[in-house]
Amino acid sequence: MPVSPDLLEPVRAGGLLAAGRPVVVLLSGGRDSVCLLDLAVRIAGAEAVTALHCDYGLRPESADDAAHCAALCERLGVAFELRRPRRPEGAGNLQAWARDARYAAAAEVALGDVAAGHTATDQVETVLYRLAASPGRRALLGMGAREGALVRPLLEVTREQTAAYCEARGLAWREDASNASPAFARNRLRAGLLPALRELHPAAEANVLRTLALLRDEAAVLDAAVATALHRAGDPPLVAALARLPPALARLAVQALADHAAGGLGPAIGHRTAEVLALREGGALDVGGGLRAAVRGGALRFVPSTGPAAPHQPPAAS
Repeated sequence: MPVSPDLLEPVRAGGLLAAGRPVVVLLSGGRDSVCLLDLAVRIAGAEAVTALHCDYGLRPESADDAAHCAALCERLGVAFELRRPRRPEGAGNLQAWARDARYAAAAEVALGDVAAGHTATDQVETVLYRLAASPGRRALLGMGAREGALVRPLLEVTREQTAAYCEARGLAWREDASNASPAFARNRLRAGLLPALRELHPAAEANVLRTLALLRDEAAVLDAAVATALHRAGDPPLVAALARLPPALARLAVQALADHAAGGLGPAIGHRTAEVLALREGGALDVGGGLRAAVRGGALRFVPSTGPAAPHQPPAAS
């Protein structure tokens, strides 16, 4: 899509925002979320839109960000919700905590969909980061335009386009200085890896997105094959039946079972498929993400990981 200051029709055509459909927009105050909020108002109508801003109190200017968002919502005539989550000690990864807190707040406010301002630029960064940080095809599938109640109407739009849109519409945005901090891996990727890829080929980002689109199409075929294999293996599936599958199909089937148990995306465990399928009756294996693979009655189940796991291979009866 060429750079254009008017994104109204392309975003409307995506169908993730619709006239009169309630939506909560996650509003950080940055260019992408400001662009998204304005588009949501133009497409859904101001009365259907609520903006949610989380002030984490982590930066001196965070109060100014919140004030900017409140003023923007007043200008656009939309409801504004402000939350001030505070990070508990030992909360772990800062960005992960902030994301979880934001989505938890959105779940409290939302009467319909929750819209995030992730762009095509974010998609490229996500794919490259996951490719480096975790094994498996999931890394190459990126973010979905819809994941449950979460929608991403700008996923076909670049960061350059959202800036052009805001400028054309006279919408000011806030810049978060932490987005340039090398303390965060995503920022290092943005500042180092992406420029290097552009030097290798000017269409590097576009090629990543084209590859992603192809892989998503092919994923639908793979998912159908996995569903058929699991159906034939029984409910719950027998370990012996899973072990007879071709290795690639067995790996995908085990991952699908973990995802189902997690209620979404479970821990990436494809690389542990051999360990899981080697479990004997009564055996168990903690696979991360709060899940445990367990074999009972010859069938494989993923259950919550509580207490010590049973032996992987219980000793034979004497």
